[in-house]
Amino acid sequence: MRVKIDASLSYEFPEPVDVLLAIEALPLPDQTIVSEKLDVSGQATLSQVEGWNKLGRRRWMHAEGEIRMVYQAIVDVVRPAMSLQGLQVPPRRELPADVIEFLFPSRYCESDKLDTFAMRTFGGTRGGDQVAMMSGWIYDHFEYKHGTSTCDTTAADTFMTREGVCRDYAHVLISFCRAVGVPARMVSVYAPNLQPPDFHAVVEVWLEGAWHLVDPTRLAQEDGLVRIVSGRDATDISFMTIFGSAELIEQSVQVTFAETVEA
Repeated sequence: MRVKIDASLSYEFPEPVDVLLAIEALPLPDQTIVSEKLDVSGQATLSQVEGWNKLGRRRWMHAEGEIRMVYQAIVDVVRPAMSLQGLQVPPRRELPADVIEFLFPSRYCESDKLDTFAMRTFGGTRGGDQVAMMSGWIYDHFEYKHGTSTCDTTAADTFMTREGVCRDYAHVLISFCRAVGVPARMVSVYAPNLQPPDFHAVVEVWLEGAWHLVDPTRLAQEDGLVRIVSGRDATDISFMTIFGSAELIEQSVQVTFAETVEA
C-alpha cells in the first residue's frame, strides 16, 4: 500500500539552540521511499547524523528565531498483516547482539518493577501468544486519555493510573515483554488515518528472528505503519530533542493512503 506523509512543524527559538530531528521515514525492506522532501525555512542549518545503529535517520539542526520544518514523502509499504499467535521467542543465548539490549529495563520501561505482575498474569503462555495477551490486557484495562501523562511519566506510573496515550501504552507493553523475556523496543511511526492526526508510538517485539509491530492502542493498522526511528523507550524516539528553550507555534501531521504520486 502507498502512504502519503505531510508533516509541518513551526517553532520559535528565542536563542540559538541545537535540535536533534527524527522525522524522516526509514528505508527498510518492507517500506520503500518513493519520494521525499525536507524543507526548513528560517535561520537554521542542518547536518546528517550517520550510523545510529541503523534504527533511524536523524539530523542536527542549529536554529534561532521562528523556524518552519516541512517533511513530505510517499512510501510504499509491503507488510502483510500477520498474527503473532504461534510465533516463538528464541532462547536468550541465541539472540543477536543488537537485540540483547532490548531485554533490559530502561528509563521509562521499568520492567523490573512489573515483572511479578507480568509473570503471574501472563506466565501461562509464551512467545507471540503471550505478547498478544499482554497487548489485549492493556487495551481492555487502560483508558486512552490526553493530558494524563507528562514527559516524566514511566510505565510503572501508567500501570498504576491505567490511563494515558500511545507513548504510555507502548511503555507498559514493552515493560511487560521484557519482564517475561521477550525483547521489545519502541518505535515512532507515521500512521495513516490516525485520529487525532499526530506522530504515533508503537512497539516492536523480537519473535522467530524478526521484529514484529504491535499497536496496543489499536488506533492504527500495523500493516500500514511507516517507521521513523526505533529505540529503548521515548528517550530514543523523540521526533524533536531540543537542547534549549522553544515555543510551539503550530504542528500538523497528515498521513493518508494514496494510490499514486501527485505531480
